[in-house]
Amino acid sequence: MEYKDLARAGLDAGLPEIEVFSNQFIDYEIAVHIPEFTSICPKTNHPDFGRLTITYIPDRWCVELKSLKEYIGSYRNLGIFYENAVNRILDDFVQWVKPKKAKVEAEFNPRGGIVSVITVWYPRGISETD
Repeated sequence: MEYKDLARAGLDAGLPEIEVFSNQFIDYEIAVHIPEFTSICPKTNHPDFGRLTITYIPDRWCVELKSLKEYIGSYRNLGIFYENAVNRILDDFVQWVKPKKAKVEAEFNPRGGIVSVITVWYPRGISETD
């Protein structure tokens, strides 16, 4: 299978819902560190290991951590490229939690001497300096 055929791997997979609970405060930041993220490279079928941090400013909802753990754990056997995984995590997180702002940053363990760090923001089109 060619890379172009693998590019969408994992993007449409059914994953558990992320649950929420009612936020009681305004204008504060929550950072959730996930030190043991794993997924499968769709090209090599080898495991990918990394560390994720989800940082967000809640609006009406806060993420329920057990459901987030189950959601993240569902990537363990999913064939998906790093970039797709991080972008999908942000999109799914925003869909369920509906934060004012969010950032997902992932640092993947070296493979072939290369470390990849992927960072995505919500709203889309903003960056760390915005």
